[in-house]
Amino acid sequence: MPSLPRHRGRLAAGVALLLVGLVLLGYVGWQLVGTNWVSRRAHASGVEALHEQWERGRDHADVDDRRVTAVVRVPRLGDDEVPLVEGSSPEALAAGFGHVTGTAAPGAAGNVVVSGHRVTHGEPLRDMPDLEAGDRVVIETRTATHTYVLDTAGDELSVPFTADWVLGSRPRNPDGGVEPPADAGPRLLTLVTCAELFHTDQRLVAFGHLVSSTPAPS
Repeated sequence: MPSLPRHRGRLAAGVALLLVGLVLLGYVGWQLVGTNWVSRRAHASGVEALHEQWERGRDHADVDDRRVTAVVRVPRLGDDEVPLVEGSSPEALAAGFGHVTGTAAPGAAGNVVVSGHRVTHGEPLRDMPDLEAGDRVVIETRTATHTYVLDTAGDELSVPFTADWVLGSRPRNPDGGVEPPADAGPRLLTLVTCAELFHTDQRLVAFGHLVSSTPAPS
């Protein structure tokens, strides 16, 4: 029979392991459920705030120190309207799609780069691999609705997170692989998200081009 101090030590160790397990389970539950609940409320608030500012003739809304400039819809992925937030910080991506700093504005010449989560924080690009060439990405601003069509599928290109060539105004693949087609025109779109549902240093990338810009009703 084990001595009483040793028995108590084993009991304490077991309790500690149980507590650690509960904490980890709670953390995973928060990441998979809690952050999505919070972010989807933030998405709805961002879209609502932006529409209010548009009615006042302003191009953007400032929501919790984040600048919201547009509303993004990806019909293949559902009917959700997701705010486009300036920047790609964790805070920006928790509030909607991130418009990568230094890339073109929606509808403008150049490459508008839009990033988003695949899992947690609203996961607007969870089903990125389901996207196909020919799918639409609609970006609505105060002055116009810009419709882009994808030239590449959502799972056609995976690159390291350090592959900054995909952010260029005219992306050119240094390996000679997937890139925007030569006839895509001067107004491009790039979607970027994690290649796996959980932590990964790889990114899925899809390229598209602008097919129409419809002015907003006056």
